[in-house]
Amino acid sequence: MNKNLLPLSLGGLAIGTTEFVMMGLLPYVARDFHVSIPQAGYGISAYALGVVIGAPLLTELGRNLAPKKLLLLLMLLFTVCNTLSAFAPNNTVLCVIRLLSGLPHGAFFGVGSVVASKLAEEGKQAQAISVMFAGLTVANLLTVPLGTFIGQHYSWRYALGGLGGVGLLTLLAIYFFLPTLPAKKAGSHRAELALFKKLDTWLIILITAIGTGGLFCWVSYIAPLMTEVSRFPAPYVPYIMMLVGLGMFVGNIAGGKLADRFAPVPACLVLLLAMAGALVIIFFVSENQVLSLLMTFVAGGCSLALAAPIQILMIQSSKGAEMLGASVTQAAFNMGNALGAFLGGLPLAAGYGYTSPEVVGVGMALVGAGFAYVLLSRSRQAEPAATPVPVA
Repeated sequence: MNKNLLPLSLGGLAIGTTEFVMMGLLPYVARDFHVSIPQAGYGISAYALGVVIGAPLLTELGRNLAPKKLLLLLMLLFTVCNTLSAFAPNNTVLCVIRLLSGLPHGAFFGVGSVVASKLAEEGKQAQAISVMFAGLTVANLLTVPLGTFIGQHYSWRYALGGLGGVGLLTLLAIYFFLPTLPAKKAGSHRAELALFKKLDTWLIILITAIGTGGLFCWVSYIAPLMTEVSRFPAPYVPYIMMLVGLGMFVGNIAGGKLADRFAPVPACLVLLLAMAGALVIIFFVSENQVLSLLMTFVAGGCSLALAAPIQILMIQSSKGAEMLGASVTQAAFNMGNALGAFLGGLPLAAGYGYTSPEVVGVGMALVGAGFAYVLLSRSRQAEPAATPVPVA
């Protein structure tokens, strides 16, 4: 492992914790604020909306800064906002602070992805990006379950407030250990925004926003799914979140290797179909505790295996505007987060069971796979035809 990538991985740990810890804390936030679980889930959607707004906005505002300086500023904003979330007096204020906490998320991962690819050996760019996302997987393996445990036994406020300390540690790691790369000689805003005139850009955004929404339909409501359907006692939820994290850890490594060995688009198509299949199985087997745990691992693996292939795909498609493109992909991931949490909550609000979000998730994953197939077809049509061999 390239040690220069470790500060980015620690940033992934911090951001991954604040993004996913809310999934396990929803019942406790809902109880303290006297709201329903779907209403508490608006905090997940608010955070995702912050990512969607902040990713292109903060990346463009900081495009003339050296990447290291920009990453420091983004992590400072992250640290301050996450510390404030521990003091929210009601669910509405918490949602607003969660929105602000999400602002630096996409820009950090977008800038960090480009930095990781520049620090990587040739042919291993996707694996380098997966090292950064490894921090997110470790979050789901360790710090997210720890935060859920703290929320169960003490207070969800302590879990969210502790993220300020993780952010401070990340600031120090970036300052002391991340190499300094020169600031990019940026062109005009108009030249970079021309990225959005390309159909391939929008196909990648749709693959990400809709396809990965299937994951968030499932994981946003995993706590009540496991306690109400699989009949696990509530104290088991932190350990179940560790299983999600283990699946993500394995899937993230596999996705990086898959994208470097094969083309990113076929990798995305296969992984989205695998995600849809996993959600179908979860719908039918969740009452069986053993199969429920097995599919929790599998679905976690399918979900984050998509991260590196999609990210390197957008970087390759965004020549001249790589940081903007990479940050937009992160915005699209969190559009999937917001859509998944919202759409997955609709059947719950209508009175259906806690397996009903998986039905929505299957549809979203399949739609994402459809867009991936369109992009694959376009890429094959764009390949130059083989030169005919003259016949003597």
